[in-house]
Amino acid sequence: MTITAEYEAETLTETDDQSRDIERQIGNTPLLSFRRVTQTLPPSVRIFAKAEWQNPGGSVKDRAAYYIIRGAEADGSLRPGKTILDSTSGNTGIAYAMIAAAKGYRVKLLLPENVSPERVAILRAYDVDLVFTDSLEGSDGALQAVRELALREPERYFYADQYNNPANVRAHYEGTGVEVWRQTRGKATHFVAGLGTSGTLMGTGRRLKDYDPSVQIVSVEPDSPFHGLEGLKHMDTAIQPGIFQGNFADERLSVRTEEAHAMALRLAREEGYLVGISSAAAMVGALRVAEALAEREQPGTVVTLFPDNAYKYLSEAFWRG
Repeated sequence: MTITAEYEAETLTETDDQSRDIERQIGNTPLLSFRRVTQTLPPSVRIFAKAEWQNPGGSVKDRAAYYIIRGAEADGSLRPGKTILDSTSGNTGIAYAMIAAAKGYRVKLLLPENVSPERVAILRAYDVDLVFTDSLEGSDGALQAVRELALREPERYFYADQYNNPANVRAHYEGTGVEVWRQTRGKATHFVAGLGTSGTLMGTGRRLKDYDPSVQIVSVEPDSPFHGLEGLKHMDTAIQPGIFQGNFADERLSVRTEEAHAMALRLAREEGYLVGISSAAAMVGALRVAEALAEREQPGTVVTLFPDNAYKYLSEAFWRG
């Protein structure tokens, strides 16, 4: 269910005349509430989550990809004949591919060879040029390889560089953060987000802090360098994105892969929300924050973000548990 039907009706009215443009369908995702997973919380403590799979490309990455491409067109770094180039664990690549198809660009992506087969199948459907890198090197290996390629052939490619492109942060500052504040009617006290490129946390967090400096920003990341939380980074051992500020979050939480798997099953079987693994990790973090508030007998509205649903991960064995 959504927190406010009134907001959704307003959104439909605002965008109805633009609904034929795929880019115009990005953003304004609903805010989900919970029943059973949060049933031990007092009424004064609530959790909500942005359903980002309702973006046309199926994930939160549509937001950043659109801002990156739009900005590059505006400054002339992306023009007809150039190929969009980047490294990805899948979702940003799908977003690039979707928007590029609508605009008439080609896309080339470097990604770890252990990316879920569902994501690879989607990218192939978009006719993306794929280069696979060593799975043991993870997303950092793909990042290093794409930087080398971009340096070798700068005239051929527009290197989107999602980890360092300020448009990634701006997409969430101008979009996600505004939506969260409006959808909660200015009552959000905490924002919880996983760390990948860090664009969601940095952009949304900054906007919420602008609205109310007392809003607490909480980051979620894997508990170790070797993990199964696809799309998330263990920041202390990874190549840190240029857009990331390590001291920005008010609190840092770590989540074990097994915790996220268990939460994904709970959300599916107790709430009806079939979400991706990074979404489940974010929910683990949001529930910890909410439980701490309850223990201190403090009220709060905890908002998190579900980057995508589970359709790109259903080949993983834990779903059969």
